[in-house]
Amino acid sequence: MPAPDPDQREHDVVVYGASGFVGVLTAKYLLEQAPSGTRIALGGRSKAKLERTRESLGGGAADWPLVVADSQDQAAVEALAASTRVVATTVGPYVRWGLPLVVACARAGTHYADLCGEVLFMRRAIDAAHDVAVGTGARIVHACGFDSIPSDLGVLLLHEAAAAGGHGDLQDTTLVVEAMRGGASGGTIDSLRTSVDEGRRDPAVGALLADPYGLSPDRANEPDLGPEGDPVGAVNDRELGGWLAPFLMGTINTRVVRRSNALQGHVYGRSLRYRELMSMGRGPLGAAKAAGVAGAMAGFQVGLAFPPARAVLDLVLPSPGEGPDEAAREAGFFEIATHARTAGGARLRCEMRAQGDPGYKATAVMFGESALALAFDGERLPERAGVLTPATAMGTVLADRLRAAGHRYDVVTS
Repeated sequence: MPAPDPDQREHDVVVYGASGFVGVLTAKYLLEQAPSGTRIALGGRSKAKLERTRESLGGGAADWPLVVADSQDQAAVEALAASTRVVATTVGPYVRWGLPLVVACARAGTHYADLCGEVLFMRRAIDAAHDVAVGTGARIVHACGFDSIPSDLGVLLLHEAAAAGGHGDLQDTTLVVEAMRGGASGGTIDSLRTSVDEGRRDPAVGALLADPYGLSPDRANEPDLGPEGDPVGAVNDRELGGWLAPFLMGTINTRVVRRSNALQGHVYGRSLRYRELMSMGRGPLGAAKAAGVAGAMAGFQVGLAFPPARAVLDLVLPSPGEGPDEAAREAGFFEIATHARTAGGARLRCEMRAQGDPGYKATAVMFGESALALAFDGERLPERAGVLTPATAMGTVLADRLRAAGHRYDVVTS
């Protein structure tokens, strides 16, 4: 059945997890950038913490309602979902806390956005809520931050440019992180810990996490990535700038992009081969750096799975709710280029740039604009519902919003 009339909802956007570090940043962004009259509420399980958050935001948020709901109380999250047009949730690890809210939003026809970088949670959400959300018209959209909006929108924009130019389908497509300043958030690290633990306990989960098409609705018809698969070691590619190392978040972002392609009937191309890497430079120094980064990433993942090493890592890694100070958030940035070769032989590149720590300031922009797009741009969004990705739920409408917010998304011919 169709979603209830949005005009009958009490709120336009509920920021759930609003007292957490990224929740506060998102609420602040919406306070400053949402259109006048936007009905924003702050949600979480502690009224006292929500009150402190509202007070810290200042007078402009003084009359924002508070929605108290424990993430594991199904009746509470159902009431929350029924009260609003959009829920934007930062409460993770999502695999531990998030599924009741996803199901509630799907049933209520309420649009939903999160910052999930957890393949296991996305898979469980798809299995539990996709068909229900299709029926109610809800857009359930995962990965609406640095993971995985630049990855997802970059490939979408390359596809549209290739189609407009008559260049044919996308084939070999590689995202390259050219430069970046910013650290992983405590929430991201906690999500990684949780995924590692789930994979150790259940071999089926481990197999899902290793499957490059684990989120695809058309798994049997996906292309073979070849003997290399998703890169795990150093790569030397002159066209991409020399030596490259795997990008830590590539194991999540690549699966999101592949789901986007499959949800659209493989419109990007049946033979799309997508990967993500980080530029390390040319020559012997670049080779040494690429090998070192690849080795460190492998060691980090092994360390999370090995209890004695985990105990040491936990002493130095950020905890959930922690993040950099304002000066560090402002000093951060990312510079990314996604390179594509098409079936017609053309080479295209999507350049993506933004100021601000990728996991914090830049993510708050992406997350806030995602929530506003879902709340107010319904007539311009793709006619699609279910458990979606940023590209399939919001498409170029979101790209335009991010450009207006100061982010850069430009397709050029190589």
